[in-house]
Amino acid sequence: MSDNRRSVILRSRPKGPPTIDNFSLETEPVPQPAEGEVLTRTLWLSLDPYMRGRMSDRASYVPPTEIGAPMMGETVGEVIESRDPRFSPGEVVLGAFGWQSHIVTPADRLVPLPKGAPYSAYLGVLGMPGTTAYSAMKDIGQPKAGETVVISAASGAVGSVAGQLAKRAGARVVGVAGNSDKCMFVQESLGFDDCIDHRAVMDLDAALQDACPDGIDIYFENVGGDLQQAVFPRLNTFGRVIMCGMVAEYNDTKPRPGPNLMSVVRKRLKIEGLIVTDKPERFAEWRELAAPWVADGTLAYREHVVDGLENAPGAFIDLLRGHNFGKLVIRVGELTRGQ
Repeated sequence: MSDNRRSVILRSRPKGPPTIDNFSLETEPVPQPAEGEVLTRTLWLSLDPYMRGRMSDRASYVPPTEIGAPMMGETVGEVIESRDPRFSPGEVVLGAFGWQSHIVTPADRLVPLPKGAPYSAYLGVLGMPGTTAYSAMKDIGQPKAGETVVISAASGAVGSVAGQLAKRAGARVVGVAGNSDKCMFVQESLGFDDCIDHRAVMDLDAALQDACPDGIDIYFENVGGDLQQAVFPRLNTFGRVIMCGMVAEYNDTKPRPGPNLMSVVRKRLKIEGLIVTDKPERFAEWRELAAPWVADGTLAYREHVVDGLENAPGAFIDLLRGHNFGKLVIRVGELTRGQ
């Protein structure tokens, strides 16, 4: 094992879009676990849009990352040393957090991973993004046969699963994505009924009208911005809006104007925000439900893999620009003890 730990540190808070200068790569001795702790060597690091919010010093559902502290992100890691009888060296676990090559974590926060599915899938389709989509549809959206569901960021880690769940419920599903290749994937691989390339259409309002002639019953919000403005007037009576994220607005320095909310009363709309950790029981439920679908290929997913912890800042900046295609993961290390 290397004697050094590499960490990506938050060097400064961004004003608007993050830049490489907001990060630094630092090296220090590998820490040693105390009683009840486990040292892991990171194999895979998840990068997700919510991390942009943690770079800012403002009130949120989680504390911001401190200047000089490592960026936070979920990892899959190999146990190197354990001071807890529940884990042994060589096991692969989920739950250590940090843009770091080595992490010490209390043992009760870690989940051992079974062999079978690729370990990186537990950061995506079988992990937090997949669970987010599952909880959103189970607890808020509740799609029904014949309804129309619009999914923003449809080729992404959350939207791709949410749309497939709506299809399983018998709904008509329309995706919105950022280029023709993504739209092709959404329709051909994920099985959506239609997909709008929001970067190519001249009139987003007209494109939504053509794709959703009977209105919209459920809108899965990952993006915000112009798309939200275009969707809102097309929501049907008793429509549901799942507020999962608004990545188009994460770099804004002042809030944008929202849609006119009078229709919430007139149409009896339900608008609900979602933080997946509010219902932690959904994680185990989803893994049990979805693992067989992943194994038999009936739940499709796509990963965007970037090699090297040192490349995490650039990959994250590209994520916020919509340049990734699928769930973004950083391959930090290789498993040393065999699959």
